[in-house]
Amino acid sequence: MKKRIIIIGAAGRDFHNFNTYFRGKSEYNVVAFTAAQIPDIDGRKYPKELAGEDLYPDGIPIYAESDLPKLIEEQQIDICVFAYSDVPYPRVMNVSAIVNAAGAHFMLLGPKDTMIKSVKPLIAVGATRTGCGKSQTSRRIIEILVENGLKVVAIRHPMPYGDLNAQKVQRFATVEDLKKHKCTIEEMEEYEPHVVSGRNVIYAGVDYEAILRAAENDPDGCDVVLWDGGNNDFPFYKPDLMVGVADPLRPGAEVSYYPGEVVARISDVIVINKIDSASLENINQVRANLAKINPRAIIIDGASPLTVDKPELIRGKRVLVVEDGPTLTHGEMKIGAGTVAALKFGAAELVDPRPYTVGKLTETFVNYPNIGTLLPAMGYGDQQVRDLEKTIENTPCDTVVIATPIDLNRIVKINKPTVIVGYELQEIGSPNLNDVLCEFIEKHQLTKKGCDCCNH
Repeated sequence: MKKRIIIIGAAGRDFHNFNTYFRGKSEYNVVAFTAAQIPDIDGRKYPKELAGEDLYPDGIPIYAESDLPKLIEEQQIDICVFAYSDVPYPRVMNVSAIVNAAGAHFMLLGPKDTMIKSVKPLIAVGATRTGCGKSQTSRRIIEILVENGLKVVAIRHPMPYGDLNAQKVQRFATVEDLKKHKCTIEEMEEYEPHVVSGRNVIYAGVDYEAILRAAENDPDGCDVVLWDGGNNDFPFYKPDLMVGVADPLRPGAEVSYYPGEVVARISDVIVINKIDSASLENINQVRANLAKINPRAIIIDGASPLTVDKPELIRGKRVLVVEDGPTLTHGEMKIGAGTVAALKFGAAELVDPRPYTVGKLTETFVNYPNIGTLLPAMGYGDQQVRDLEKTIENTPCDTVVIATPIDLNRIVKINKPTVIVGYELQEIGSPNLNDVLCEFIEKHQLTKKGCDCCNH
């Protein structure tokens, strides 16, 4: 008899696990997906065109994770597959207990059955938590490779929150492509820095084997594929070089969150980022934890120096700090780049937005009560964007400090002066990413003369 399956996810790893492990296998019947973390993504279907019309002529429904016990009982489920990221270990086992108590098996799929092999040399970037600095690290790696004359194509971990058929394979080469694909704020924050740099295109979507093959054959050329991971997930592709990023502002997370510890254990290189804003005690704790679980990894020290366009609008002012949404919500960060900038440049007060939130933003603070006096730039849908705009308008402050990877002024109308905070990865001392990538370039014979960044 067919095994009846539910995949517990958040519109990313869950679809990939289905595509790589379950799709086309008649011995399994994936009855449903469940959804968490991302608002308003349940109630849809994984379409028959992506699922395979022969086995799933009606597609696969997506329910809220809160329905899980009822679904297991009513649908006589045999196995539940946990398939999303940035989750503390007690929560993973709590879900396991719910599944087991309802009578089903609990499963975690690993890299062997879910990683796809590329025909091009592939570098993957992952992290121990959301908000460690993966995107900064990815951009720095691309910068070095491009300086050495290589064509790099980036592929981003999925964020398919709209029409799944339309999002099967997406290519972003210009800002106009972001509009064409109706990107959310969360998607723009990840894709836009790549395209505006002029160095590379970036792919994303739903079907990651089709995406990989398109990237390998990109019309602008491809020498190296770079996987730009999401949350703290391990890669969808088999890496030739695995780069992890750890965060000393959240020490201990590298050994207590799923699947971030997997990333830490499989990494060839680990960047300990933000050492410019973390305590020595916390940096040393992270360093010791990494040495214990992955002593073979090359450790690179990194900082995230800030760029602030109008610091005079911060000093002595009452400021509202807007940070990257996922970093504050399931990433659980209490201090981001905007907060650091506000404190560094002498803000008189960080204004608490909670009394002034509306609609979906109010719900966000209910679901994530520990965010504190920061405002997450939530924009998974049009209503959230409108609620974000209204919340900023309602909040009594002198200045809005924007520390998201994109300028929110382009997305929402802000009726107050704004300050833009940026940040990039800066390696400290040696070893550094130049050293690592020189060896990677030579190992894969990507240039005839060796690289330009050292004496190889």
